[in-house]
Amino acid sequence: MAEPEIEQCDVAVIGGGPGGSTAAALLARRGYKVIALEKAHHPRFHIGESLLPMNLPVFERLGVLDKVRALGVFKRGADFETDDARGYNVYAFARAIGQSPPHAYQVWRQDFDRMLYQHARECGAEAREGHEVLQVEQRGPRESRLDVHTDDGYDYAIRARYVVDASGRDALLATKMKLRRRSRQHQSAAIFGHFRGAGRRDGEDAGNVSIYRFAHGWMWMIPLPDGVMSVGAVCRPDYLKQRKGRTLEFLLDTLRLNPALWQRVERARLIGDEVHVTGNYSYDASRMGGAGWVLVGDAFAFLDPVFSSGVYLAMDGAERVADVVDAALREPRRERALLRRLERRQRRGMARFAFFIHRFNAPVMRQMLRSPRNTWQLEQAVISMLAGDLFDTPKVLWRLQLFKLVYAILYLRDWRRSRAERRYRLAQARAPLGGE
Repeated sequence: MAEPEIEQCDVAVIGGGPGGSTAAALLARRGYKVIALEKAHHPRFHIGESLLPMNLPVFERLGVLDKVRALGVFKRGADFETDDARGYNVYAFARAIGQSPPHAYQVWRQDFDRMLYQHARECGAEAREGHEVLQVEQRGPRESRLDVHTDDGYDYAIRARYVVDASGRDALLATKMKLRRRSRQHQSAAIFGHFRGAGRRDGEDAGNVSIYRFAHGWMWMIPLPDGVMSVGAVCRPDYLKQRKGRTLEFLLDTLRLNPALWQRVERARLIGDEVHVTGNYSYDASRMGGAGWVLVGDAFAFLDPVFSSGVYLAMDGAERVADVVDAALREPRRERALLRRLERRQRRGMARFAFFIHRFNAPVMRQMLRSPRNTWQLEQAVISMLAGDLFDTPKVLWRLQLFKLVYAILYLRDWRRSRAERRYRLAQARAPLGGE
């Protein structure tokens, strides 16, 4: 059998999502020969429509802010249920105490991802679609071979000096290298659809993402362009296992469990009768990179999407990965230290998100978010967290530490209920996911 054709490049980027497109664009701008490989064709469906304010500076540096603005619904904040007459409390991004922008956007991910991939092409990357990476073999610190299969039946190979894995939850390299670790702290699955005619908030709150709780998890409503609303629930495994019959009926029955959300959805119409179910179990890789390779976004770690962190973590990480790859190709002796520093930074930011995610349904956190107090600007620090300002702003970071202290005190005051919730969460993290 003939040896497949072998192409040469400086950097091979696996995956055409936000992280892969960002890394490909920035490295191509620096003069590297970049081949980006996406196994599907854009536009392709993807969940994760809600962006964070901290995405905006990344968009501006990348040169796509105007394109995002044209695609998106203006989002001034996130709202959570309360017991007052209005029924919800807005965490307005304009009240953040760091340097995060005062708003964000919600987008159709298929349009957003397609735009970013095309932008990578415009920056000089050779961005291919329908090209699936089947195997990666590292033959040296600056030589990796990628075996690629195209959807029209053609096989070829690429020899790259560096590999950026942005393959999303396929986590190609982490799986191949046996680095992937399932979280022992948290596990859930999502069921969702897109509706037309769902009620939006009034006035300037019309673009808010709305978060609701129910006994088995949490629910979202995300306003999208053209009057569409993304509506879904993130459920714990024991609840999803109850699903029988039609998935649509299970979704509607689930949404009925929160009367405030159902009031906004009951007259809406599901678009195309299509309901999606996906496992959202959390995981990470034991290493972020090595000589000649690095992981970006969900290929490195995945968190429950309650705070819409995925796109921002992927694109922010990709920006920094581009710096590391550039330095490693020019000065290989710096690579190990740069990778260690980047991994520490990414893990610290994810851990700050994870503290809130793991406790989101706990009695203490539920009360703190429903009835926020701004003593010592703690509420504004939470807003900064929701905006994605989790890495570099000391006045945010020390207040988040103080928030954790206050949480611990309140936990001890209600320790029986809090401990029961924690035990249940940990048991669910070990349970098999049903209904996928």
